[in-house]
Amino acid sequence: MKKNPRWKLLVHGLFVAVILAAYVLLIVGSYYWKDVHWYQVLNPFAAFPTESTASEYVLEMFVRLLSLTFVVLSITHLVRLLLRLVGPRFRRGRALANLLSSFAKYCGAIVLIFAILGTLGVDTTVLLASAGILSLVVGLGAQPLIEDIFAGIFIVFEHTFEIGDIIIVDGFRGTVKEMGIRTTKIEDAGGDVKVINNSDIRTLINMTSQLSTAVCDVAISYCDDIERVERVLKENLGKIKEKYKAIVNGPTYVGVQSLSDSGVVLRITAECNEMMRYQVQRDINREIKILFDQNGITIPYPQLVVHAEKKEDGESPS
Repeated sequence: MKKNPRWKLLVHGLFVAVILAAYVLLIVGSYYWKDVHWYQVLNPFAAFPTESTASEYVLEMFVRLLSLTFVVLSITHLVRLLLRLVGPRFRRGRALANLLSSFAKYCGAIVLIFAILGTLGVDTTVLLASAGILSLVVGLGAQPLIEDIFAGIFIVFEHTFEIGDIIIVDGFRGTVKEMGIRTTKIEDAGGDVKVINNSDIRTLINMTSQLSTAVCDVAISYCDDIERVERVLKENLGKIKEKYKAIVNGPTYVGVQSLSDSGVVLRITAECNEMMRYQVQRDINREIKILFDQNGITIPYPQLVVHAEKKEDGESPS
């Protein structure tokens, strides 16, 4: 589902509700004014008038089908809007609202088809009776679809992930944007959207279930006094947290990570929400660079030492 301001959803829902209420009044009125022919035509729940001529019958049947379609689609649309308004109020509610909304859409389509067939005079009880055999035939060819539906239900009720979580599926890292009864949509940082069938989500990593760790490795020169550098870090890391509210815990100096070719690599970590992990790393790197510059601590760069070997005959190397 697309993200819309709640007031827009509310106004949209009220607009649909008012139109639907007006139509309900029209339907109720048809029971009091049974002599009014078009009231009976517009009421999809009333018996269809039979005293019309052939040409009138075609027009009236067309109007009755439009009326029926309007009622079913309006009710379905209103239910989906209510789910979008109420769902975010509860924990895990958005995922469940998406699933129920998708389910309501398919149910509305099925109800509309059967209602139209019934209006056209088709015996729907025969269709329902033969649905068992038909479902067996279709089920054999629609096993992947059934797997997707059940997988989506289990994902929601087992709280595997929800709307807004950052997950990794088959190497694709992104934010869950939409969960349907058949598919899940994930959007990465570049705006690319991956649509995955629910049954294909077999192994995943939920990066949002707990706080993530932002890791910053900073090198200092071998010439710098490491104990002095550690004191500088201890005195100033708390100021970095005060400046950047995205940092939940830390930053924390955890020690010497490695002794590289060009310098001593120090590791600094901080806990934050997964969505802000890379930005927190950038912010800490910036503050460490400023801090080292202010305290005369050298950040080394790769160096290449060239040794000139003198030849035995005393000639300089070429």
